[in-house]
Amino acid sequence: MVSSPAPDRKAAIEVCHLTKRYNGVVAVDDISFEVRAGEFFGFLGPNGAGKTTTVRMLTGIIRADGGSALVMGFPAGSLKAKQMASVVPEMANAYTDLSAWDNLMLMADLYSIPARTAKERARELLHTIGLLERKDSQVRAYSRGMRQRLILAMALISDPEVLFLDEPTSGLDVQSSRLIKELLLKLNRAGKTIFLTTHDMDEANQLCHRVAIINKGKLIAINAPEQLKLTASRRHSVEVSFANSIHPSTLATLPGVSDVQRLGDKYRLFTSAPGEVAAAVVSLAHAHGFKIISLNTLTPSLEDAFLALTEEAKHA
Repeated sequence: MVSSPAPDRKAAIEVCHLTKRYNGVVAVDDISFEVRAGEFFGFLGPNGAGKTTTVRMLTGIIRADGGSALVMGFPAGSLKAKQMASVVPEMANAYTDLSAWDNLMLMADLYSIPARTAKERARELLHTIGLLERKDSQVRAYSRGMRQRLILAMALISDPEVLFLDEPTSGLDVQSSRLIKELLLKLNRAGKTIFLTTHDMDEANQLCHRVAIINKGKLIAINAPEQLKLTASRRHSVEVSFANSIHPSTLATLPGVSDVQRLGDKYRLFTSAPGEVAAAVVSLAHAHGFKIISLNTLTPSLEDAFLALTEEAKHA
């Protein structure tokens, strides 16, 4: 599940020296970046880093104290910008006393979408998200995954050029999460610009052309996931599992191992020389009669890069 490269087109979102303060505390500190039209863009950061505040400024929910932002060439928060974009906030919910169909018709009416067009889009969206057969059921009877899929459909009923999403798969079962991610990729391949905030590093790695990392209100990195992983080059590792019980200290004494972590039934050995450490693990197993179940060398993950960058920013 990997998105295709973003087309080289004009900016869909332009952010210039954007700043926001709350009671004298700087929540977003003079950040600038662009999101290209047709790009799947990830916005990552620890809790309280300024992600949600930034999105609220970009979608016109709150006003910036400084700087500017454009969405499809229009000032963020303006009527034109709101007509070009839709938002799926993390805590959004549909009207539970209404059916899925009625929720979609209500959203269509708010956007002044002609009835015939609204019905065609609603039927297609409900089919895509797997809720067409339940379209007349009250939303209160829906599971969390079904509600989240419906909320996404409600955001798409206006056929927006830009889609802002805040943790769209948080807390969902595997099936619902996969369906939403596949739908987002399909939308992006069709040319939609997607701005995703998430704590799920694997999700960002799978979906995004580029990701930006914000920490304490400051933008500390912006690049393609694979490029960001290079910042954590020291976090190569070897992952091994044994049929025998082995104390981590035994593995920590191997040449080239800087740290050992136990993760479930596996051990992860961090090193700058993964090939040598893998060979040493095999030698250790042969010498002591340990049976290896699995042995893999791992390159740094986006999570490793995220932790490295935020830790570096903490000490800057």
